[in-house]
Amino acid sequence: MNIFNSISSFSTEKKTIVTIGTFDGVHIGHKKVLKKMQDLAKHKNAASTILTFFPHPRMVLQQDLNIKLLNTIEEKKELISEFDIDNLIIHPFDLEFSRLTAEDFVKNILIDQLNICAIIIGYDHRFGRNRTATITDLINFGIKYNFDVKQITAKEIDEITISSTKIRNALLEGDIQTANEFLGYTYSLIGVVVEGKKIGRTINFPTANIKINEDYKLIPQNGVYIVSVEIEQTQHFGMMNIGNNPTVSDNKQSIEVHLFDFNQNIYNKTIKVNFLERIRDEKKYASLEELKEQLQKDKSFSLSRIKKYS
Repeated sequence: MNIFNSISSFSTEKKTIVTIGTFDGVHIGHKKVLKKMQDLAKHKNAASTILTFFPHPRMVLQQDLNIKLLNTIEEKKELISEFDIDNLIIHPFDLEFSRLTAEDFVKNILIDQLNICAIIIGYDHRFGRNRTATITDLINFGIKYNFDVKQITAKEIDEITISSTKIRNALLEGDIQTANEFLGYTYSLIGVVVEGKKIGRTINFPTANIKINEDYKLIPQNGVYIVSVEIEQTQHFGMMNIGNNPTVSDNKQSIEVHLFDFNQNIYNKTIKVNFLERIRDEKKYASLEELKEQLQKDKSFSLSRIKKYS
C-alpha cells in the first residue's frame, strides 16, 4: 500500500476508485466498504484509493477538542495496511480546504488530482463549502465529468454508524467484549513507559506507567483489565489499572500495567497494550495491605482466564 500525506503528493496515470471517510476504528462496518471498493477496482482495473483526513474535521470546524478517536493516525495506517488497498491519502484538513466549493472539489481534487473513474460514498454524504452539496449533486457531477457514483445504502451506513457509536460507548462503559466484537480485533493503547511513584514495588506488584502521547486517543473506562502486552515483538500477559489511584490519594489519571512473570527494565520503551477483559471497577482500600490482597485475587483470576487467549 502506498501512503501519501497530502492530496498534492499523489499522482497517477491509472484510474482510481475512491472512497472518502474518517474510517475511525477501521471496524467491521468499514471492512464492508473496503471490500466493495476492492471488488469495483478489480472490475474496472483501477487503483483502490482511500481519502481520509487528519486532524478530524470536527477538531477544525467545530474546534471540538474533546472528541476522542478509536485510532491514532499511525494505528489507522497499520490497520488499513492489512487490507489489499493500493493507495491511502491522509490529507491535512484545514479551513482553507473546507472552503472549497463542491465543483472545485470534484474538478480540482477528484478529477485532476486523483484521476477517479468511480467514487463510493454514503447516500447521506455532504461535501463542499458548508457541506451544502448532496449525493444528487455528486451524481450530476459524475455525469458532467464522466465518473460513476456508487452509493453505500442506508442500511450499510446505519451499520457503520452504529458500530462506531457502539464501540466508543462500549469502551467508555468498560464493555471490552462488545467493542472488540465490533472492531473485529482487540482494542489497544500504544504508549511509552515512564517513571511513576513506584508504590507498586512496595507491595510486590511493580507496574509500568504508560504515557499516551495523543490526547485525542479514547481511553476506556477506569478500572482493572486483563491485557496482553507487546514489547519488542514479544507478547506478555498482565493486568492493567486505569484510574486515579484512590488508595494512595492521587487524583491524576494514570495507566499502569503489571506484567506476570516479568522482570525487565522497559523504561522509555514503546509498548502496545491489548484489552482482553475488564475485571472490576477501581476501588479505594483502607490500606496498601488490603490493596495488595485484592491485587493477588485479581492476578489469580487473570491467570485463570489468559489460557483462553494464549
